[in-house]
Amino acid sequence: MAQKFNGQTLTFQNPPHIISHGSVVGPEEKKGPLGKNFDLTYEDAKCGEKTWEKGEKKMVSDSVNLALQKANLTTSDIDIILGGDLLNQLITANFVARDYDVPYLGLYGACSTMVQALGLGAALIDGSYADCVLGYCSSHYQTAERQYRNPLEYGVQYPPYKQWTVTGAGSYILGRVGGSTWITHATFGKVMDLGQKDANDMGGAMAPAAADTLIQHFKDLNRGPQDYDLILTGDLGRTGRKILDSLLVEKNINLGEKLQDCGAMLLTDEKKYGSGGSGCAASAVVVGSVIIPKIINADINRIIIIGTGALLSSLTVKQGESIPSVAHAVVIEKIPGGENNNG
Repeated sequence: MAQKFNGQTLTFQNPPHIISHGSVVGPEEKKGPLGKNFDLTYEDAKCGEKTWEKGEKKMVSDSVNLALQKANLTTSDIDIILGGDLLNQLITANFVARDYDVPYLGLYGACSTMVQALGLGAALIDGSYADCVLGYCSSHYQTAERQYRNPLEYGVQYPPYKQWTVTGAGSYILGRVGGSTWITHATFGKVMDLGQKDANDMGGAMAPAAADTLIQHFKDLNRGPQDYDLILTGDLGRTGRKILDSLLVEKNINLGEKLQDCGAMLLTDEKKYGSGGSGCAASAVVVGSVIIPKIINADINRIIIIGTGALLSSLTVKQGESIPSVAHAVVIEKIPGGENNNG
């Protein structure tokens, strides 16, 4: 069973394995520097479907099927599904789950949803409540813009610090055996709100939550930057990463080049994408397709991924509310002596 340290961190006594991963991305992500790493890419944001929303659902279904195929499993082997997305009432995650005869929990942590699913899935397995867990999430540039800001047809000009919502989906299968990497710790964050109201500056809104969770994680485990090869945020973007770095320096924590951001790695053209990528899919596709292979190949051995989520809605923005945010973290490590069988 997991032991709760002082604070907010769970240490898993029987760390769950990451058995496999499936990643699917859209046309912009395909053109980026990481495009060759993903399992499946689409040239069309609708993914061959009639609407953007149907296209997002297709991406999730494709990522699930890829993860199952890599693990040589079927949905009958899955004990529970943990899924989420950015759309109202989790319509993408829900509509995917209806295709499977498996218990399902819908999760909403905004862009922290994938890390939230990994942490909760690991806790279920370590606590002997499940043997095999499927976690997935998605985001989509066109569907998110229509819901949170302005329909693309309006041609609204955005500030340079705005981020581009990643079009993609990632699925992970966790189990007791079968992987080359495992999840050893999970730190669940608190909701933070320092009064930032600009819906285009999500990195600025989320950075304080990321700082709070990472500082708490270090405190709980008596660790520091030296204990990690990579400290990765989900989608703070370049602007949010700079703010996080400055907040940590104020606490005498210097991460240097160890601090990287999935969204900034995924979309690098600042003229087109502003501060980089955002959305649930940023961490969901980068961690599984880019970072875990590096752990398996022993290029790095231990990372912490901090998923950050801006808990806003179009309603709260119109009512002049500030943007509460949350950050969750999991530690992923190479299994000692683990075989190279991760997908």
